[in-house]
Amino acid sequence: MTITLKPLAEQVILITGASSGIGLVTARAAAAAGAQVMLVARNEAALADAVAGIRRDGGDAAYAVADVGDAGQVRAAADAAIARFGRIDSWINNAGVAIYAKLVDTPIDEHARLFQTNYFGAVNGAMAAIPHLRARGGALITVGSIVSDIPTPIMGAYAASKHAVRGYIESLRIEIRADQLPISVTLIKPSGIDTPIARHAANHGDGEAMIPPPVYDPMLVADAILYAAEHPRREITVGGGGRAQALFGTHFPRLLEKFAPRGIPALFDTAKPKTPGNALFASAGGGEERSGDHSARRTSLYTAGQLHPAAAATIGIAVAAGIVALFAWRAESGSTPAPGQA
Repeated sequence: MTITLKPLAEQVILITGASSGIGLVTARAAAAAGAQVMLVARNEAALADAVAGIRRDGGDAAYAVADVGDAGQVRAAADAAIARFGRIDSWINNAGVAIYAKLVDTPIDEHARLFQTNYFGAVNGAMAAIPHLRARGGALITVGSIVSDIPTPIMGAYAASKHAVRGYIESLRIEIRADQLPISVTLIKPSGIDTPIARHAANHGDGEAMIPPPVYDPMLVADAILYAAEHPRREITVGGGGRAQALFGTHFPRLLEKFAPRGIPALFDTAKPKTPGNALFASAGGGEERSGDHSARRTSLYTAGQLHPAAAATIGIAVAAGIVALFAWRAESGSTPAPGQA
C-alpha cells in the first residue's frame, strides 16, 4: 500500500494537548505553513487565546475542549473538526502529564490518572482518528518520549507510560499495514524539551521540578511532527543527547543503573518552591510554549539528519572523504597517524 500525504498547506490537522508546550508550538507552526488546525485540550481559555492569535496572524484554526482520557470527548473533538473543516488529514496525539516521585511513593490514583492521559489518551486518539483517516488516507502521529527506550528514576511512572505508548503504536502500525490502510503511523521520541510539563507535574520531590538535561527547544519537535505529516516515517528521535543516553542504556544497562541516580538532583531546583497544583486531574496553566528555565538547544544535527537524510549522507561522505584525504596526506608526508590520532 502506497501512502501519499498532502502538503501542509492542503491539510487539516488535529492536535491534542494544544494549549501549551509542544502542542501549542506545533499548532502555530502548522497554521503558519497554511494548514487548517483544530486545537484540542482541557483549558478552554488557553485554547481560545491560541486560536485568536493564529487567526490574527492570518491562519485558520478552531478548538475543541476535551480530556483525552475520555474516549467520548475525543470522538466529539474529531466530529467538531469534521464539522468545521470537512475532514482530518493528520492526527497528532500529543497530550501528556508527568509525576516526579519514587515509584514506591507514587499515589496509585495519580499513577492511574497518568496512564489514563498518556497511554489511553493515545489509544483514544488513534481509535477516533482511524475511521476518518482510512477513507482518504493520512498520518497518525504520536508524541512519545526517549524514555520509552530507557528506565528513568523519579520519573518512573512517566517512563512506564511512554514504554506502553511505544508498544501500542508499534503494534498498531503492523496491524494497519497488514490491513493495507493508507495511514502513516509515526512515533516521535523527544529528548528533554523546554516546555511547562515539569511545572504542571505532580511533584513529590523537594523544590521545583525541572526538565532532565539535555534540554532542546520545542520547535525542533514541531518540525519533526510536521515533517511526519508530509512524509511517512516510522519514528523520529528529537535530540541527539537523548539518543546517546538511550544507546548507552541499551548497550551498558548495568552502568546506567549505577550512574543514573547521580542525575536525580538535576530534576529539582531546591532554590525554588514547588509549583502549586498539577495537571493530572484538571488543567493547570496554559498558553505557555516554554518553561523559561533553560537555555534550550535550538539545533540538533542528529534530528536534522533524520529529516533530511540526503543532506546527512552528503555530510557523512564529506567527513569520510576528509578523513581519507588526511590519511593520504600524512602517508605521503611520512606521518601516518596511529589509531585515534586522525
